Amino acid sequence: MTMFIKKFVMMAVMFVFFTFIPEVVQATSRDTIHKIDQFIEEQQNISKIPGLSLIIVDKSETVYQKSFGFADTETKTPVTSDTLFELGSTSKAFTGLAILQLEKQGLLKRSDDVRKYIPWLTLTFNGEEQVITIQQLLSHTSGIPSNSITRIPESTADNALELTVKTLLDQQLNRKPGSSFEYATINYDVLGLVIEQVSKQPFDRYIQQKILQPIGMNESFVGIHQVHSSKMASGYKIGLMKEQPYIPPVYRGNIPAGYVISNANDIARWLKLQLGNSSIYSISNHVIQESHTPDQTVEPFDTNTYYANGWAIVEKDKKPYIYHAGENPTFTSYFIMQPDEQIGVAILANMNTSFTTAIGQGVMDIWEGKTVQGQHVSSYQKLDKIVTIISAFVIVISIIFCYLLFKIAQRFYKKQREVATLNYKRIFLISVHIVIVALLMAAIFIVPNIVGLNWTFIKVWAPTSITVLLYSTIMASSLYLLLGLSLTVTKKNI
Repeated sequence: MTMFIKKFVMMAVMFVFFTFIPEVVQATSRDTIHKIDQFIEEQQNISKIPGLSLIIVDKSETVYQKSFGFADTETKTPVTSDTLFELGSTSKAFTGLAILQLEKQGLLKRSDDVRKYIPWLTLTFNGEEQVITIQQLLSHTSGIPSNSITRIPESTADNALELTVKTLLDQQLNRKPGSSFEYATINYDVLGLVIEQVSKQPFDRYIQQKILQPIGMNESFVGIHQVHSSKMASGYKIGLMKEQPYIPPVYRGNIPAGYVISNANDIARWLKLQLGNSSIYSISNHVIQESHTPDQTVEPFDTNTYYANGWAIVEKDKKPYIYHAGENPTFTSYFIMQPDEQIGVAILANMNTSFTTAIGQGVMDIWEGKTVQGQHVSSYQKLDKIVTIISAFVIVISIIFCYLLFKIAQRFYKKQREVATLNYKRIFLISVHIVIVALLMAAIFIVPNIVGLNWTFIKVWAPTSITVLLYSTIMASSLYLLLGLSLTVTKKNI
């Protein structure tokens, strides 16, 4: 009798488990997905991102893959899982993996001086030549200044990578190599040139053949010059408080650091490979794990956060996370993985905005059952709003100046004003107006250089409202000078 009762209870428990528990799990999953959908739609509306793709992998499965918005707002072409996006700096992980592959083949060592492969790359700190290792380039401890990005040349040439690296020759290092962290995107362009020298083939071809194809990322490209597809999303950036289409210059010499191009389908494969749950075994899992090993020879660059080989590694709530953000002038991406639970989230967007990172982190929080912390505030959006308001004010002032100039011209035509005889007072006033405008123009063009920037870089990377403000200020200054000169060199005809 007792055995019968035990068997009955066991059968009842099994019945409840297999009948009701899956439904509860499925309901929970549906609720989580609904929260994610709602979260993304809200954030997309706030951020003004035209289109994005989101991927979530859990263990070896793609559990969520969905696209939102438009690949092109003019044609209303929707984003799909095939839509191509520039990855930005999440491209660095491909370059880092390639270096580790070459090391495994015995073709280089991370402890090698970079000059073993690029003999002419001699860089100095405080006037003294320095040894920079491959590992220091990988972990951004080379001492190369972060603002070296402003000197990357526009180029579509086959030797663009070499041209980019050569810009370092007339730049001093910011710190002694190996002493501390300083993120400089060009570190990975130097690594790209090392890959070319070691593999004896162009960087883009090596990555295509040795990384992308073995993984099955057959819809991905290494640089915009490889893309011959109608599936490429149009790029946007914020300006005048809305998304603005923008075609930036081509920086072929910056491909290893920021210009791998991919879509949701292929990035799902990339995440699975990184988490060690892919059926793709052509790239050693040991090499993948090595690429996640942080450099702890220097202080963390953020709270509990160290840099690895194209990845940042952070410990939160006693759990490790592997992540990286990517930002190009008109595209952004964000990848984050929790290796213990084998969860990965990736988001691709066709606008330059910090919201992409915030959305990706928020999705990871929701998937893990956490509460998303606060509403993200984009510094680009705040700047754009302020600059847009100032631009509107400057344009209004310009219109007023135009009206006043018109009235002076009209009075001069009607003989109500005449040319005045120049005297010391009038010459002084003319000089004052010229000096005021000259000082303003000098400030406009010199101040960016003082903070390590230049207007070419600003116009490419900053909100389009900055360019509007620049030209409207130049216009207002010119009109102010014309108005001042008109009032000074003429007088009322009595």
